[in-house]
Amino acid sequence: MKQSTYHELNPLVRLKELELLTPELMKRMIKAEDLTEIETLFRGTIYGEYLSDNFYESFEEALGKAQEDLLAELVKIIPDPNIVWIYTMRFTFHNLKALIKADLLNQNFDELYIYDGFYSLDQIRTAIRTGQASGLPDILLESIQEVREHFEESNSLQGIDIILDRKYLYCQRKIADMIDEPELTQEVISFIDFTNILMVARGINQKRNRNFMSTALSSHGSIPKEELLDYVEVGLEELTNYLRTTSYSELIEQIIEDNIMDLSQLERLCDDYLTSFYETAQTQAFGPLPVLALLNAKSIETKNLRLIITGKRVGLTDEQIRERMRETYGT
Repeated sequence: MKQSTYHELNPLVRLKELELLTPELMKRMIKAEDLTEIETLFRGTIYGEYLSDNFYESFEEALGKAQEDLLAELVKIIPDPNIVWIYTMRFTFHNLKALIKADLLNQNFDELYIYDGFYSLDQIRTAIRTGQASGLPDILLESIQEVREHFEESNSLQGIDIILDRKYLYCQRKIADMIDEPELTQEVISFIDFTNILMVARGINQKRNRNFMSTALSSHGSIPKEELLDYVEVGLEELTNYLRTTSYSELIEQIIEDNIMDLSQLERLCDDYLTSFYETAQTQAFGPLPVLALLNAKSIETKNLRLIITGKRVGLTDEQIRERMRETYGT
């Protein structure tokens, strides 16, 4: 892929970055007295045009519609569509999970479909029903087939998420290697590592055995899968001590209390760490990083807005909201 092909796209990306909500506006939302004040601020942003009269019932739809419009615009002009798909792939695999379960249970879960910029609701439904669909990559068809075979053997829905989560991480690494952008590859590897760490920690709390966790963990990160599996039937303190010997030791130290990492903070820590990979995009004139940085920033912005709005509604304090907020690059 020639980086020069991005010289026309990235100025548009820079313009889109100007639409990101400022830290000052976020602070005003956090300090707002009530939802009415937050609504006034929200309606003054790019999301305002997507709102209906009922703010609380429509703000989620507004966030989703804004995301759809951005993805649709980028997909049309991106030199390499894989750049966008590596970010929206999470939606693709979410759609597979929901629609496969709907088919197996003979139910309708169409409302759970999330636009990913590439694969329509009809395409995925056709692939699930027939095993074929025009335009779907082989990895998705293989994933559907593996899930069907699992269900035929076990008649259980339990393994569907495990299979598709593992396939998702495999596909992330495969596409990152194809794109061959060092910062992106490292970001994906770190994402896989954090996902594995979180799964092992939750597995320990749920008293899962080694064999079960072996089917769930990905082998495409930098932390050896077998080493993580050694701690599944041991305990969180031992896992925490092991992570102190890895390249993530300084990060993990931030969320350790009484020699055990705080799992409630682990996902936030992961988001903030992965966002740091896009800081170089602020000075990169060419290449795919600015597009990925924009998509990441929009995703973090959506999480933060959702946290502020729902947090205010359920009575979280300003400090409780702040400590749960994700960081955005450049702020």
